[in-house]
Amino acid sequence: MNMEQITLEVLKGYALHHDGTHGISHWRRVRENGLFLAESTGADTEVVELFSVFHDCRRRNEGRDPGHGARGAQLAVEMRGEWFQMDDEPFEHLLMACRAHTAGLTEAHPTVQTCWDADRLDLGRVGVIPRADRLCTRPAKDPDTIKWALARSQEGWDRH
Repeated sequence: MNMEQITLEVLKGYALHHDGTHGISHWRRVRENGLFLAESTGADTEVVELFSVFHDCRRRNEGRDPGHGARGAQLAVEMRGEWFQMDDEPFEHLLMACRAHTAGLTEAHPTVQTCWDADRLDLGRVGVIPRADRLCTRPAKDPDTIKWALARSQEGWDRH
């Protein structure tokens, strides 16, 4: 799986500014957060990496955008087979993670939970401190993890 090539292909249809709140820097931090969490949660790292790109890739605006996760999941459906290969079960985890990442849910397969936490740990970019009670996994709820992720998410946040 070539994440660089997948990202470049996804960006061809990305409607927002690449440096915006939901753009490439966010995708990168979500990926890093997710891979860090996966070391403890046992999450499927290919799902985590793909989630980092697909979950916000079809947003129409930087604010409230119902359906953007489902649109990102649909793009994953369209790209599967040509751009990446994935068995059905992990692919369903990817789709669920994308579709429901803004629903505030906390109960799901550990890979899905890891994806959701990876995204939620980056809320500092919009001035929101992640709350342990809204996170899913033990490592994400750790105060040191929240502090680490918050510092990373706020680097340059005043530019947006």
